[in-house]
Amino acid sequence: MIGAMASDLHRRLLTLDTHLDASIHFTRPGWDFGARHDLESDIAQLDLPRMEDGNLSGGFFVIYTGQGPLTPEGYADALDSALRRSQAIDETVHRFADRIGLAASAGEARALHEQGRLVALKSIENCYPIGENLGHLDTFREQGVRLAGPVHSRTNQLADSATDAPRWNGLSPLGEAWVERMNALGIVLDPSHASDAAFDRMLALSCTPMLASHSGSRAIYDHPRNLDDGRIRGLANSGGVLGYTTIFLSEMRLGAERAVLFDAHGRVDRMSADEQRDLAVGWRALDAIEPMWDADFVRYCAGLLHVLNVAGIEHVCFGADWDGGGGLPDMPDITVLPRITDRLLASGYSEDEIEKMWSGNVLRLLDDADAQATREP
Repeated sequence: MIGAMASDLHRRLLTLDTHLDASIHFTRPGWDFGARHDLESDIAQLDLPRMEDGNLSGGFFVIYTGQGPLTPEGYADALDSALRRSQAIDETVHRFADRIGLAASAGEARALHEQGRLVALKSIENCYPIGENLGHLDTFREQGVRLAGPVHSRTNQLADSATDAPRWNGLSPLGEAWVERMNALGIVLDPSHASDAAFDRMLALSCTPMLASHSGSRAIYDHPRNLDDGRIRGLANSGGVLGYTTIFLSEMRLGAERAVLFDAHGRVDRMSADEQRDLAVGWRALDAIEPMWDADFVRYCAGLLHVLNVAGIEHVCFGADWDGGGGLPDMPDITVLPRITDRLLASGYSEDEIEKMWSGNVLRLLDDADAQATREP
């Protein structure tokens, strides 16, 4: 049961999530972002009605591209895919312009909230699609991208991944130039998925604070995708922010059956309506006997309170990884978000402090990046 004070506060706040993979659904045949979807028959964890139910004001909708070969052909295919995903975000938001709008700055996000509309910011997960041409960053900036990470689950031409063998001992020479161009364009750096060495180099080189869009705590669960307390403090000391996530709070049960479902999930935008429904039914059936994560809301909150203690109130926000593997058995979609506000109030945090966590810290980073941007080549 959510307390009346928490419900009222959560409804009034501008609430942002820093990593929403929902854009994978925007090109699914027959799928409607404006309709309410049931977890029993649909794989999506987020749609406009549930955003309204959970009072999620918006967040960063992700342009994700899987890692391919580090070749001219691989880069070209990836760039085409990323540009199509960016266009799908634009077209979907425009289709529901009375309910949600695109924002490319903190000011635009605040204005949309004041108008009573939801907020769609854009980010890139894995800059592999830019290949060896940093000029492609300019193109994405023109399309409204304000947050980007260099790498995903495999090491690429820019950086070492947290979950792959190192090649560069951090960033490549091109990756170091990528940091400089990102700063010039006012795009916030996202070290989620980067190796420890890459994180350290990004932190040392960036002129503006970073936002780890969906990262957790290694003190809670020892996994290379999580950050140790020293790096969380380093991120905070530089002015950066950690988007606390629901993933890697525990071991990930990625057995053969789950691996098949994950592979299918990556192709959901190319499935028929019947295939999409079969995927959702199969996913939920496996969840019932073997949940992907051995964690729950209580463990999530314990980790959240830990990172708040380590980093400080001004350096934590929320990036659950909805539609990208996030969520927990008792935290299955975005309708549960008011529970987080309720838990924070019960822990003694003030309304002003909770507002910083839900959006103030993120908007500050966008303002900082704009203030430092030069746009010069």
